[in-house]
Amino acid sequence: MLFRELLTEELNKQREEFSRFAQSQAGDLDYYVGELTRFAEKSFADIFGILHDCADCGAMPSEETSLTQDFSLNFREHWKNHEEARRWAFEILKNRTTFAADGSQIVLEREISFRVGGVQIGWFENPHDPAKGYEKNARFIVIPPQDFGADADVGRADSYVGERRFTAEIEKVKEFLDKKRGWQAAGEPLPLAFYDGTLLLSVTEFQRNITAQLVELARLSRDCRVPVIGYVDRSYACDLMTMLDSFKGAKAELARSLDDVSILHASTLKNWGDRTPFCYSRRHGLDAFFDPQTDESLVGFVYLQTTSDNPPARIDVPSWIYTEGLLDEVLDIVRAECVIGLGYPYALETADQTAVITVRDREIFLRALQDFAVREKLEFSVSRKSASKGRRR
Repeated sequence: MLFRELLTEELNKQREEFSRFAQSQAGDLDYYVGELTRFAEKSFADIFGILHDCADCGAMPSEETSLTQDFSLNFREHWKNHEEARRWAFEILKNRTTFAADGSQIVLEREISFRVGGVQIGWFENPHDPAKGYEKNARFIVIPPQDFGADADVGRADSYVGERRFTAEIEKVKEFLDKKRGWQAAGEPLPLAFYDGTLLLSVTEFQRNITAQLVELARLSRDCRVPVIGYVDRSYACDLMTMLDSFKGAKAELARSLDDVSILHASTLKNWGDRTPFCYSRRHGLDAFFDPQTDESLVGFVYLQTTSDNPPARIDVPSWIYTEGLLDEVLDIVRAECVIGLGYPYALETADQTAVITVRDREIFLRALQDFAVREKLEFSVSRKSASKGRRR
């Protein structure tokens, strides 16, 4: 257990270090807020002329930039209370299908005599129609010992299970996109799928497969004409900071204690529902998302203020949604879900609750494995430490 008095004593010892960090961060924040203000004063033609041929400039703003004074597009709706906000949200979502998928994972290797894992995927599909029932369901996938191979590295085992989880989440979203193909001919309102996390994943050794699947997801969304967005509640991306440094013509001088949301929260996104203009992604390492048909990234992003006081959320958006004029409608759906979910999309919140694996669930999984091993006469043993933890917690 954590002893509060020991923690307080240790924090007091490091008071000066925290103070120096805060002062440094404040100076860096003032610098980038000033740079964003100066950037927003430039014409789109000037911005395009400087950044268009810069491959790794973090972001390339769209022509929406010309509609802003401070790199912010104000939300047009205003309400007196939350009851009015909920009425607006219900009208936006009426008869409109939203979907979200999320996942959890578990790896057992120190507790038992062999390595085994599990992935649980939860999803929530809501037609927002009293005549139609919603679907809230989950699927559990057991990852058997042989799938892990001979590698005994714990980190690689976690990465492998994580990859299986992301793959299952993406596949579930793809199922929804395929299912909703042809929504226009059916006379339905624009549907929307939420993906929990970024759609713009840089390629690394362990992420190459997931990156390829996210590219496929963006392309499928475009081909089906069914929107999907990647929702990041607290992003640590620095794409706009890189853009500001690139526009200035300086080598990136990013303050690593800052990120895009820190700057936007301090300067431009002042009111609930406000957003930045759509930006195409130009981050280094995202070549897999380059679309030769449009000479731009398959996926861009906006930052959206979904609470009155917390930093904005980052919304990754397939570029076709912007170019076909659907961005405002899609973001209104996101806003409406956040009204119902009190600052976080209700669809994602419900999918998360359905997918989560608790400490208690871990014990249930372990006991089920024990019973299975006994029934099938398998060689199986549980560590004394794990058994003790199960009794004490």
